[in-house]
Amino acid sequence: MRTRQAIAGSALFFVAAPGVVAGLVPWLLTDRYRLAWSTVPGFVPVGWVLIVAAAALLLHAFARFALEGLGTPAPVAPTARLVVGDIYRHVRNPMYVAVLSIILGQALLFSSWALAAYVAIAGTAMVSFVKLYEEPTLARRYGAEYEAYRRAVPGWLPRLTPWRG
Repeated sequence: MRTRQAIAGSALFFVAAPGVVAGLVPWLLTDRYRLAWSTVPGFVPVGWVLIVAAAALLLHAFARFALEGLGTPAPVAPTARLVVGDIYRHVRNPMYVAVLSIILGQALLFSSWALAAYVAIAGTAMVSFVKLYEEPTLARRYGAEYEAYRRAVPGWLPRLTPWRG
């Protein structure tokens, strides 16, 4: 029963958080995606690759929270266990990296300076949230287990080989 609740809560949070940040806001900033596609060589295919790969990564990261952690990414319904499997062995913040990559992909797709500025603002907000809230909260909740994980796995730029903690 706990797994079903975690899946439902994660799905709801998926729509509420990344759905708004990487979907609704870019949609509004691009006049509901009515901008012409970029004419800069390579921007459109690179944009699509970023969007598709990051969306897959984001779904995978959300699934890990529900299935491994038995909770959600939402602060109001945290995981019962520290999530360190699969993609989390390479980078501590794959959801944020994925959301920023989706926005960056859209900025490239449309050659949009508004989206480029938005990805910079969103990235600053995410890094600040992680440093000021998430890391201290996880350190309190999981103690030495989180500290060992934090020391071994980078927060934003993935390591090539998985951590084997």
